Amino acid sequence: MTLPLDASPQLYNEDLAPAKVRNWGAFSIFNVWTSDVHSLWGYYLAASLFLFCGSFLNFIVAIGIGSLIIFALMHMVGLAGVRTGVPFPVLARASFGIWGANFPALVRAIVACFWYGAQTAAASGAIVALLIRNESILQFHQSSHMLGHSTLELICYIIVWALQLLIIQNGMETVRKFQDWAGPAVWIMMLLLAVYLVVKSGGFSFSHTIPMDVLLDKTKDAGVPGTPGSFAALTAVAAIWVTYFSALYLNFCDFSRYCPSERSLTVGNLWGLPVNLVLFSLVAGVTTIAAYNVYGEVLLYPDQISAKFDSVFLALLAAVTFAVATLGINVVANFVSPAFDFANVFPKHIDFKKGGYIAALIALVLYPFAPWEGGAAHFVNMVGNTMGPIFGVMMVDYYLIRKGRVNVEALYREDGEFRFENGWHVNALIAAGIGIVFSSILPGLTSIMPSWWGVYGWFFGVAIAGVIYYGLRTAKMGKPLPA
Repeated sequence: MTLPLDASPQLYNEDLAPAKVRNWGAFSIFNVWTSDVHSLWGYYLAASLFLFCGSFLNFIVAIGIGSLIIFALMHMVGLAGVRTGVPFPVLARASFGIWGANFPALVRAIVACFWYGAQTAAASGAIVALLIRNESILQFHQSSHMLGHSTLELICYIIVWALQLLIIQNGMETVRKFQDWAGPAVWIMMLLLAVYLVVKSGGFSFSHTIPMDVLLDKTKDAGVPGTPGSFAALTAVAAIWVTYFSALYLNFCDFSRYCPSERSLTVGNLWGLPVNLVLFSLVAGVTTIAAYNVYGEVLLYPDQISAKFDSVFLALLAAVTFAVATLGINVVANFVSPAFDFANVFPKHIDFKKGGYIAALIALVLYPFAPWEGGAAHFVNMVGNTMGPIFGVMMVDYYLIRKGRVNVEALYREDGEFRFENGWHVNALIAAGIGIVFSSILPGLTSIMPSWWGVYGWFFGVAIAGVIYYGLRTAKMGKPLPA
């Protein structure tokens, strides 16, 4: 490996270097989003948010506004990836310092490892739901247990876990090829699921809805302000939809850096975010209503619905497709990021593959404890909200301080402009720290903040950290730094 001029081996390896091959066109970027959203968790979130809206019109308005905000935010960090060609932890060096960037990188990696395990469990759960249709397998599932789970669940988890490792054997190019066929396949399955239920229910109208008493019962403990259909509830739905993508706001440049042009990024994001998100949410809403009309109950998980199918073939097709979909989001959102993030901490010893293996191993070790099934999920959500302040600092630094121009070579030098205070940028850490207090710690560990604060915690974190960082940076220098 040949280092670029003056690059430090402590800051550089081939995986962290600026992208040389840029073949992720608009279709590949579009499928980043189909892979990220079209999963068991993505469907569950969309179906759950539908319950807060009270009607299809309210749902489309709330999701539409949220999706436009997502597009704008994701495009900001995406452009930084196209222009610099560097992954998230390297871009973070411009604001947090060459060593300080390990703080946001590890925060992102920790959250990704947790969700890597959660998504793997969801994908394997879809397979389990299919297999236990067989009476003998059901008996085995109920009678044999290991490591706090049924032996069948453990076997399916390990198989799905191992399949994901195969996807990344050849790095990011394999990820691109996988998502390019997995994304469209999930769309087809979602449409088949919706059509099957609509036909079985005898027809459909957008005026159909779930009775208010059922909606109130299903949403009473969700922590969302207002009754279903109220302005407060719709605002919360849009905010939750935006916050759902908080992790990828940080590391979308891990993908956009492979774009050949800003136009490719714009087209891929436009179709993949506002258009795709609204259509996917619409299908989720139709399916939720149709399933209620057919089965007389609110079913928010697609594998719950497919498990009720009379046709074994349709149940098999649904289970496999949803499992593949969930693998897609796991690779996009929870494998690529920690692979780069862990590599950034020790680039001399850890490359993309090794970083990914570390993330996968952590997810495997977590499985016996299944923290995503208990109160620890609240803790990880709290940690996840720390990504808002980090995003605020990075975007203010890139767009307001540096005007969208970064000396890329200096990102790999120990003695360059991004050394700041011995490799740590104190202003960025102070701003992010204060933002984290208000976005995560106070609403998560105390009752000081109003109950609705947590719904908008990510937004408060972005704003508070961004304003403080800009103030500290410009006050110290007298004016924004030139590029």
